[in-house]
Amino acid sequence: MAQTMAETMAADPGGSIAAPPRPGYKRSMDEKKILRLGELLRARHWNLATAESCTGGLIGHLVTSVSGASDWYPGGVVAYANEIKERLLGVPGEVLATQGAVSRGTVRAMAAGVRAAFGAQVGVSVSGVAGPTGGTPDKPVGTVWIGWSWPGGERQELFSFSGDRGAVKAASAAAALSGVLSLLEEAAEAAAPAEGT
Repeated sequence: MAQTMAETMAADPGGSIAAPPRPGYKRSMDEKKILRLGELLRARHWNLATAESCTGGLIGHLVTSVSGASDWYPGGVVAYANEIKERLLGVPGEVLATQGAVSRGTVRAMAAGVRAAFGAQVGVSVSGVAGPTGGTPDKPVGTVWIGWSWPGGERQELFSFSGDRGAVKAASAAAALSGVLSLLEEAAEAAAPAEGT
């Protein structure tokens, strides 16, 4: 029987992962959840780095709202302009030209690039259309791509959020961190000894 990603992480906490779980995304991230995220990262001796476009630094703001985040959060990049995505995060110009800034290819490269830039084990990236302007028929307001990258694995997910600009940004940041939290929680549960053994 194939191991789940969480079982693989539990068996080899510092090792690579073949595929992530599909997280149960949360629409908000309160202090308790962020503290839990930090606790799980710290237990694995992992760091988290963030690459943000439409959220404009909100993910970094959320993680640094708790004391002790410096133990597991070295920093992030707000790459609002395509030039910054390309120059600082290594997003290929061809990807930006053919797929656009709001695309699977862009967040994939952003997440991998921010991991490399900060020497982090986990990278999370966000690029989307927060509105109220900027939407197109193919990518309406609320369209957001989120990417995750970690040793041996990656994931990109397309979201469609509703609400005003602030609501889209908040939902995007929460979903990005929720994906990391869910991944680590599943690994921790798999590592816990069965009750009564």
